[in-house]
Amino acid sequence: WSEDRFNEIIKETSTFIKKVGYNPKAVAFVPISGWHGDNMLEESTNMPWYKGWTKETKAGVVKGKTLLDAIDAIEPPVRPSDKPLRLPLQDVYKIGGIGTVPVGRVETGIIKAGMVVTFAPTNVTTEVKSVEMHHEQLEQGVPGDNVGFNVKNVSVKDI
Repeated sequence: WSEDRFNEIIKETSTFIKKVGYNPKAVAFVPISGWHGDNMLEESTNMPWYKGWTKETKAGVVKGKTLLDAIDAIEPPVRPSDKPLRLPLQDVYKIGGIGTVPVGRVETGIIKAGMVVTFAPTNVTTEVKSVEMHHEQLEQGVPGDNVGFNVKNVSVKDI
């Protein structure tokens, strides 16, 4: 429950966070004990020196006391679905009875059945027959989704 140790950890972690390109002022530092549940869901009485955390966000300054407050203060990532489709492929499968199924994560744009897509660098253009995520049919894949999509008349070698 040492304030000195907590401040030492903040200093070390902030140095690392800066090195990898993040702003430490945008990070909530919360002293917790998972074993005892201190500052996890409710404010702890074991750390009277701890007055809470403050972090800077695009919306302004956010304050809280617990780990749950810090998690609740995380801003969801921007999902650029209005931009052109970018979907780096992780793999391409040949599935019997279905056909060629490229798999990857939608970074920008949307993908849906009926769309005409072009694969780079091969410049192969084809139509998307269907889109799935975790073996469930999707109406459309949006940024952040890991999808598999069935394409017409294209072999695995062509992609």
